[in-house]
Amino acid sequence: MAMVNKNIGSYPSIEELTERYRLNGSKSAPEPQAGVRSFAEVLTDKQGESFGLKFSKHAAQRLSDRNISLSTSQLNRLSDGMERAEKKGINDSLVMIDNLAFIVNTESSTVVTAMDADESKDKVFSNIDGAVIA
Repeated sequence: MAMVNKNIGSYPSIEELTERYRLNGSKSAPEPQAGVRSFAEVLTDKQGESFGLKFSKHAAQRLSDRNISLSTSQLNRLSDGMERAEKKGINDSLVMIDNLAFIVNTESSTVVTAMDADESKDKVFSNIDGAVIA
């Protein structure tokens, strides 16, 4: 079967994609491309920027995977907790907000990872040099 190239811009046509997956025997969706961020990750970053925060790809993915959305109040408290940690000379801090735990790097104002109460049930946090309850 000869394929007709019906690309629009740089996107393959439906026929091309169907043929690729049929030939490869693939029944699952293609893997995300390296460097491509989900909408939830971009949204998390944009929300944090207005509070002086950055979210690592890992942290944004954790929030997205667990359907955790942060309110304006929580973002304010996270930002405040990071600032308080920085003033005390803490570089890598645990910041606790409600039932959420965040590991933040104060030098880069970056949330490195995020977890909820269910995930942090063993209550052990490593590679931190301080903690803030915000």
